[in-house]
Amino acid sequence: MATQTIERPDTDERVDDGTDDDTPKFFHYVKKEKIAESAVMGTHVVALCGEVFPVTRSPKPGSPVCADCKRIYQQLKKG
Repeated sequence: MATQTIERPDTDERVDDGTDDDTPKFFHYVKKEKIAESAVMGTHVVALCGEVFPVTRSPKPGSPVCADCKRIYQQLKKG
């Protein structure tokens, strides 16, 4: 089974803490070719972990990554 994986994390995982802060809690792995489309058109992407969201932020080096996405990505690289 051939599986295409992504090369960079991206997300819009928001924490509802009662403030208007929209800083992502962590970033997810999504298909690279879907990132620009989502950012421009507002379409939703599906992360490796199954989370569905529109791309609104780009990760900075050292940004936290979803543990489930990271685990799945590592398994895909091995197999």
